[in-house]
Amino acid sequence: MTPQRVNLITLGVVDLERAKSFYAALGWTPASEMPGSVVFYQMNGLVLGFFGLGPLAEDQGRPDAKLGTGAMTLAQNFTTEAEVDVAYGLALALGATALKAPEKVFWGGYSGYHADPDGHVWELAMNPFWTLGPDGSLTLPDAS
Repeated sequence: MTPQRVNLITLGVVDLERAKSFYAALGWTPASEMPGSVVFYQMNGLVLGFFGLGPLAEDQGRPDAKLGTGAMTLAQNFTTEAEVDVAYGLALALGATALKAPEKVFWGGYSGYHADPDGHVWELAMNPFWTLGPDGSLTLPDAS
């Protein structure tokens, strides 16, 4: 049986140095890297990697593939609407593309979307029904 978990998320990027610069400006620090091909960031219990598109396609065993961005959203949750607004503003100031400004949403929370310089979509949200741990980790509430 395969465990229900994700340990590593790897996103393909056009320009690894540009991606590293963007995330460094957000305050992120790489934990490990292979210069010119991949950089890894330690998160809360998992790792996020950025891999140059060419080296990623080669690593996948399909060196001639034209990789792009997928239909997915990465999300960061915050404890207040003000924190969402600050994070959104910072991302835009650093070159992210505005997709939807933060606003109150139908499910009772507050969220907005931006795309990083490679088009990877990030949701920045405050969900009043979910509690974040001291380290920012999220565990869904018991539904029973």
